[in-house]
Amino acid sequence: MPGESHPFTIEELAAETGLTVRNIRSHRARDLLQPPLIRDRIGYYGKEHVARLTLIGRLQADGFNLTAIKRLIERAAGAEGGVLDVIEQAGRPFETEQAEVVTVAELAERFGDDDVSGVLGQAEALGLLVALGDDRYEAPAPSLLDVAQELTSRGVPLRHALAVVEKVRDSSRSIAREFIRLFMDDVFRPFERDGFPPERWGEISATIERLRPMSAQVVLAVYQLTMSDEVERQSSKVFERLTDKRSR
Repeated sequence: MPGESHPFTIEELAAETGLTVRNIRSHRARDLLQPPLIRDRIGYYGKEHVARLTLIGRLQADGFNLTAIKRLIERAAGAEGGVLDVIEQAGRPFETEQAEVVTVAELAERFGDDDVSGVLGQAEALGLLVALGDDRYEAPAPSLLDVAQELTSRGVPLRHALAVVEKVRDSSRSIAREFIRLFMDDVFRPFERDGFPPERWGEISATIERLRPMSAQVVLAVYQLTMSDEVERQSSKVFERLTDKRSR
């Protein structure tokens, strides 16, 4: 046996990756998989083959056909781990909250029957609630329900709170697109023009990972500055109205 670097026969590789021997041979025939190390007429496979097959499976699951996968593999030769990291980072959800399941009865108790019955469709359209059937909904971001509940307890109609959420969502989409454009124009396209150097896939993955906290930090900081300005502006108007009334 060749040793630790190539410990798998094709049958063992199939068991390791969850594929069939036929799948692996098909990938070999298409030049999607590196050739094995041959000893005594037996082919042995190593970690690089496992990484390659994992990459192929992940790309197929994401809808790529084998022709497109072969092109990517040719461009990223020797950097399968880095490509996988980029795919994982790009596919990782930005949200950090644990989704909760709520019933219509629970929502009615929190917001009142009249409010809930009139806005369930609006909340679904905004993605705040996802229908599961049997009067059950998933709340992907439960904190938004908490905020909405507090607003309604302070006299804000639920439909008004949802209207604000809709405007914030639209603005957030524009902000997200700007950050994505920044990444594509200034990071990924230069990487593409350079021919996808294998040693830089890790850099791309790290940039995607940092994009999450950086974008959130920028949005929060700018929002705080903007909110301070708006509160001060509105406060001045309120004070002016108060002083006008008192001077009459």
